[in-house]
Amino acid sequence: MALREKGQLMTGSEIDRTLTRLAHEIIEKNQSLDQLALVGIRRRGVPLAQRLAEKIGQLTQWQIPVGVLDITFYRDDLSKVDYKPVVQATEIPFSVTGRDLILVDDVLYTGRTTRAALDALFDRGRPRRVQLLALIDRGHRELPIEARYVGKYVETTDREIIEVKLEEVDQNERVLLVERTDD
Repeated sequence: MALREKGQLMTGSEIDRTLTRLAHEIIEKNQSLDQLALVGIRRRGVPLAQRLAEKIGQLTQWQIPVGVLDITFYRDDLSKVDYKPVVQATEIPFSVTGRDLILVDDVLYTGRTTRAALDALFDRGRPRRVQLLALIDRGHRELPIEARYVGKYVETTDREIIEVKLEEVDQNERVLLVERTDD
C-alpha cells in the first residue's frame, strides 16, 4: 500500500494563525488560568501544546505548565501496532489532581487516542476538568468524544489520511491530505 498526496490543507503560517486563534479561545473559555495546564499527547501534540502555552503566555503574561503524555500502553490496539512497542516517557511536572487540563493532539479521528489519553491521565490523579484540543478534526468517531477546541474541520473518507508535519518533529511545517492507494 502506498500513499498519494492529494493536497495541502494548511501551510506553516496557517498553522501558526490557527494556534493564535486557539490560544485566544482558551483564554476566553477558562476564567482562571492559575489552575490551567496543557498536556500534549506524544508525538505531535507535544509541540502544539508547547506553542499554545507560549502564545497564551505572550497574551496574558501567565505561564501555563505543559506536560507530555505517552499513551502507548493505554492503546486498545497495542497488539496490532507492534509486538515490541516503543515507550517514551510521560513527563507531567505538576499534579493533575484538581487541575483544569487541556489535552492537545494533532488529529482527532476515531476518538480512541483520546480515550487512551484519558485513562493515562486518570491513572495520575483526578483532574477537576479535562478539555480536548485538536488541530484537525477529521470526523469518523467510534467513541462519543468531541473536541472543545478545533483548529480546522476536514471531511475525509476512510481511505484518506491527515498528515500533520511540525518543525520540531518533521523539520517541515504543513498539514497534508493523503490517500491510500493499492499500488
